[in-house]
Amino acid sequence: MALSQPNNPESIDSAKNIERKLPGGIWVLGFVSMFMDISSELVHSLLPIFMATVLGASMVTIGIVEGVAEGVAAITKMFSGALSDYFGKRKFLAVLGYALGAISKPIFPLATTIGWVFGARFVDRIGKGIRGAPRDALVADIVPPQLRGAAYGLRQSLDSAGAFVGPLFAVVFMIWLANDIKAVLWIAVVPAFFAVFLLIVALREPESSEHGAGPRIHLTLTDAKRLSLQYWLVVTLGAVFTLARFSEAFLILRAQDVGLAIGYTPAIMIVMNIAYSIFAYPAGAAADRLPARTLLLFGLWVLVAADVLLAIATSPWIAFIGAVFWGLHMALTQGLLSKLVADTAPAELRGTAFGVFNLISGGALLLASVIAGSLWSLFGASATFIAGASFATLAAIGLLLYRPNPRAAGTV
Repeated sequence: MALSQPNNPESIDSAKNIERKLPGGIWVLGFVSMFMDISSELVHSLLPIFMATVLGASMVTIGIVEGVAEGVAAITKMFSGALSDYFGKRKFLAVLGYALGAISKPIFPLATTIGWVFGARFVDRIGKGIRGAPRDALVADIVPPQLRGAAYGLRQSLDSAGAFVGPLFAVVFMIWLANDIKAVLWIAVVPAFFAVFLLIVALREPESSEHGAGPRIHLTLTDAKRLSLQYWLVVTLGAVFTLARFSEAFLILRAQDVGLAIGYTPAIMIVMNIAYSIFAYPAGAAADRLPARTLLLFGLWVLVAADVLLAIATSPWIAFIGAVFWGLHMALTQGLLSKLVADTAPAELRGTAFGVFNLISGGALLLASVIAGSLWSLFGASATFIAGASFATLAAIGLLLYRPNPRAAGTV
């Protein structure tokens, strides 16, 4: 799909018309993400319970499995993003990543030990790592700069729609199949392979002037120095946000902890992702017009509210309200951080920039998940969420004290 020409800035002010200006490739990437997330979240909404009840894993083990899996994805994102810059081709790496994610899905219902689950998560997250940075860079390649917030918001909104349909399917099929977790996990195979098919046949990679001519970019330390101070600030923000927001597996475990029946535990992810899906696109569109710092601060205070509610929860209903705030926080911050990465990185190093961003955020997620599992085991569930609220509060204070240079591109 050819690159769209920038639209008249005056016309962009009408938010209700933005979706008509976004190129078709953004919709394809969004629907591919949606179908893969239906599959992945169906699995992930049951996996913590499967590990804890069927395989007998401890909270620390679950934290390590989740953290290492996301850390592996982050490391892989760095290399795949750099490779997409070097070769100037992003679709091939995206297809490879989605294919690995699909291939991993049958391993989960076949698992008989925690080692099987770890291996499947490893392959799945390598796939996520391979596809993540090239896909995010593709979004920036396809749309003009003034629509990036809306584009990332739309892709994230469709992704989040899949993320609540997947757990919804988990609840429905758990009821239908009498809580047979392994049978339900087999259902996740179908949307995963459909996502790969859709990406192969429906997306045409844009011919970018940055990659279409001239010598290939050689990845050196000198190139890393070309990434601006504003970019590294965004990377730091992403890491701090991730420290405050550990693996969502702990949301599921918290729902069970406060009395939600095992067959209904995926409902906590349904609620969280409905909020995420509803607000991701409006928040992305708002990011094209409002100061990034304002939205980031709002997102952090929403996360504090989510963590406090989850810490004090004594019933599933309070946990559900906390999950709504968690999803709102994700909607306010995730697409915006992606937009800031794209805005502050050179076009020819965009894949590398997303890779480095995801590497550091993934390392923070590994640390946060291990800390969360350890706190849960030592002091109980409330301590895990109190720690998250504390990290988010410190991040918000730091952002309030920071005084950005208003002339810098992509300033926070």
